[in-house]
Amino acid sequence: MVAYSLRRLLVTIPILFLGLSLTFFVIRLAPGDPTDRFITPSMSPGLKENIAKKFGIDQPIPIQYIAWMKSVILHFDFGNSFANGRNASKVILDALPPTLLLSTLSLVFGLILGTLLGAYSALKSGSKTDKTLTSLLLFFYSVPTFWLGLIFLGFFAISLDWLPSSQLTSIFHDRLGFFGKLWDYAIHLILPVLTLGLTTAPVYGRFVRNSMIEVLNSDFITAARARGLSERKILLHYGLRNALLPVISILGTSLPALFSGAVVVEVIYSLPGMGRVMFDAALGRDYPIIMAASTVAFISVIIGNFLADVGYAVADPRVRLEGSN
Repeated sequence: MVAYSLRRLLVTIPILFLGLSLTFFVIRLAPGDPTDRFITPSMSPGLKENIAKKFGIDQPIPIQYIAWMKSVILHFDFGNSFANGRNASKVILDALPPTLLLSTLSLVFGLILGTLLGAYSALKSGSKTDKTLTSLLLFFYSVPTFWLGLIFLGFFAISLDWLPSSQLTSIFHDRLGFFGKLWDYAIHLILPVLTLGLTTAPVYGRFVRNSMIEVLNSDFITAARARGLSERKILLHYGLRNALLPVISILGTSLPALFSGAVVVEVIYSLPGMGRVMFDAALGRDYPIIMAASTVAFISVIIGNFLADVGYAVADPRVRLEGSN
């Protein structure tokens, strides 16, 4: 198992290197100039060159790439933000906790909801209940995250005024007690988690439904029924347990969707997370912030896929044997 994990870990290193290199060149070759935000018609022409020299973007792109890669590998330094001069790593680390909180809660909510709906739909396979749940999952799967977020924002936060419309905490958050702060966080996260979780749940729901139907028609389930086991034990101990194996493999691939969805949700609800920082950095061509955020996103996706591979190997020993061969 350790050898299998090390092999999977070594494979991720060139993937991370290739992904970051592609991101670097794509951002540099994209239209727009980071110095444009500082230039006004009354400034001298040489000022733009001085700003570009200060940012280190006056050199050819290959030389910029070598300097950037050397700084990241040797010092893990992504440079300072063009907008406010703060260290890019510090900016991302400050914005990371809200994004992790939002992504984790949305993943757990979507996984539980999708598993329950998928399993129940499989048990009622072919019935009106199955068709209704399948249509519901398909609806939320096809709905754009930004559209759903705006609908929830307009209905629950503005029309009904039941929940906060923006930010992660209220103005008087620091004056609240421990449980008051937890409640404050909870009511501010309901709409963002609901938006991101509802668009994530259909992925798991469809997988669980199809896998559950296949498992319930297997010979070992027929044998378990012939032995007189209760239907509840068959479903929970044999059916759902085996049906959840494919879900482990898609948990890792869900992270990119969660991160991209978090960018949209954080912008809609004005949450101070990494997605919001990436959005502002992309608009301002803030290269150090974009590369630092991309690195965190790449690493989280690779870690997610690595944990999914290891989890699948733990659940199914045949994967380890195939990897060894």
